[in-house]
Amino acid sequence: MAALDEDSKPQAFYKILLSLKSDLDLPDFIVDLARLEWALYRAEEDKTSVHQDYETITVNPTLTLVPVSWKNLVALIKGDAGIDSILPESSQIHVMIWRHSKTDDLHIREADDIDLLALKIIIEQVDPREASTIGSVSVGAIHTALNRATGQGILISPGSRIERSSLSSVQTSDAYEHFITADIFTLQWHITQTCDLHCKHCYDRSDRASMPYETGIAILNDFYEFCQQMHVKGQVTFTGGNPMLYPRFIDIYQAASDFGFGIAILGNPTPMEKIKRLLDITKPLYFQISLEGLSEYNDYIRGDGHFQRSFDFLDQLKQLNIFSMVMLTLNRDNMDQVLPLGSLLKDRADFFTFNRLSTVGEGAQLKMPQKEDFEAFLRKYEEMAGESSILGLKDNLINIIRKEKGIEPFGGCAGYGCGAAFNFVALLPDCEVHACRKFPSPIGNMFQTPLIDIYHSSLARKYRSGSEACRDCSLAVVCRGCLAITYSCGLDVFKDRDPFCFVSEEMYGKR
Repeated sequence: MAALDEDSKPQAFYKILLSLKSDLDLPDFIVDLARLEWALYRAEEDKTSVHQDYETITVNPTLTLVPVSWKNLVALIKGDAGIDSILPESSQIHVMIWRHSKTDDLHIREADDIDLLALKIIIEQVDPREASTIGSVSVGAIHTALNRATGQGILISPGSRIERSSLSSVQTSDAYEHFITADIFTLQWHITQTCDLHCKHCYDRSDRASMPYETGIAILNDFYEFCQQMHVKGQVTFTGGNPMLYPRFIDIYQAASDFGFGIAILGNPTPMEKIKRLLDITKPLYFQISLEGLSEYNDYIRGDGHFQRSFDFLDQLKQLNIFSMVMLTLNRDNMDQVLPLGSLLKDRADFFTFNRLSTVGEGAQLKMPQKEDFEAFLRKYEEMAGESSILGLKDNLINIIRKEKGIEPFGGCAGYGCGAAFNFVALLPDCEVHACRKFPSPIGNMFQTPLIDIYHSSLARKYRSGSEACRDCSLAVVCRGCLAITYSCGLDVFKDRDPFCFVSEEMYGKR
């Protein structure tokens, strides 16, 4: 530029190169290279703020899309390793330059077809379901493109609307910040009551007909709308009964996958040919089965031979590289078998933990442990979990022990303390929606009312607010006890504390 007259502007440099290219024997790509360097310089100088809230998914306002006629120019600008072997190639492409909305880092790279698809959908406000029809791909594939662009900061997505409200300054401190907002919402779908077991503690043996397949597709559409409006990723956890006995399970599994939902299964040991059919569609996030103690006691609860079938099934899941989880329902008679069972599962399962018994349905035949015994067990379990590769933390009350020890809290039962009607709901075969499956907590019916309206109902809000007795507790965000246990003890879930809670008054932090 020093050789040019004073009126020349830096942004016009590429035009000057264009006129001088032949005289100076410059390479053909030099003009596009200059255009990119100028665009990159402007992006470096641009102080536009991208740290703001958006109502809808939006193109990053710092994004510049530069059409060029040569590939590999970005490598020249960035000085990538092996640059001597990189030569520009003639090709009509676009180069993206943007500042990431979370890190403020400046990025430059060539746009690929997935990037351009994501931008087109957002700029032209195309519904992903319409885009999937036009492109003959699944809705899930469209959302994969959008999620990829969002993760890289090319698009900016609104924050999740699944958020705890009315919390104190203690409860919203840095230690608890990431437990306040949930990015994933789970539909725990009890798609059938049909089961091949007759467990002595089954919560519900009522005669509810299996959901018709067409109704199931309508449910998936409704759940998709809910996730879009709440700006969360959806997860469908199929359970029952035994979900694998649902007449068209493969079809509904395929449909859930096509919507782009994460899929998990809570079921029973299943023949491998059925599991492999699922893998042809998509691998489940995990497959969870239940064991109730060591062999003799487990088979007393779940039926002869169940223990060995379960161990064989876990071995098969490991061979297929499917993440396996084992859940135990804790009661007075099997509490001393939890840790020995954990030892047996060490090389078979990926995760093992327990839920406390809710004396609902046939669960009323069994007994809860004494409070003092349970606290002693919980302290031992928390200690052993720190040394184990598979013992998982789930019971919310473990956070009392962790706070006593000065250890960071964990997410409790559902990742956010009690997740009832917060980051999950339970859906029964007749479309009845419950805040939690472990006790009667109906909040609506998806056959009659969209999930978004059920979620925002006053009754759902009451469940996710939890007990009034917990609201001032410093651990409320990651605890709230267990509503099902409170219910089982004949107490008011909206007023009374989990009767097994052993938090000290000092820790409780009531003001």
